[in-house]
Amino acid sequence: MKIFDLPIETDRLRLRRVRHDDFDALFPIHSDPDVCRYLPYEPRDEAGMKEALNKRVALAELEPGGDALFLAVELKETGEVIGEVLLFYLNEEARQGEVGYVFSPEFQGKGYAYEATNAFMDVCFDAFNLHRICARCSAANDASWRLMEKLNMRREADLREHGLFKGEWDHMYIYAILEDEWRAHRS
Repeated sequence: MKIFDLPIETDRLRLRRVRHDDFDALFPIHSDPDVCRYLPYEPRDEAGMKEALNKRVALAELEPGGDALFLAVELKETGEVIGEVLLFYLNEEARQGEVGYVFSPEFQGKGYAYEATNAFMDVCFDAFNLHRICARCSAANDASWRLMEKLNMRREADLREHGLFKGEWDHMYIYAILEDEWRAHRS
């Protein structure tokens, strides 16, 4: 499926395709052990970040079950990249997607993740005709699951010790919202 028109703009933010020149802004985020604690990979070295960035930039179409669409989140006022939002297109027939987000610790706690993810989900429901968007996080990641609740997503699963994650038993929450529920909260 073709990627929708960009950028997406909010009051304070611009969401746009990731570019190669975003390396200097994204590398400190993705190499930070505290940020990566809840991400499905270890802190990235320069080569690993360049490889990940190349995949993000090269994505031309969103395929069900394929690579995620990553958008850089930048401050409109300065153009500084402060994080990313992402969408996995899980299933075309059932119209399912999964969102995620990662932000620089310097910009956490200021409402940017909510503002970006809220706008991104709105566009994703429209552009991909999604029926349901889910998100998941570690139960220990309070900021993440609180963001999901602020987005009016409901906790659908509380998976205790369902698998090993970075050498420890994982306790994961899964949240979701249906398109009609999303629309009802928007009106």
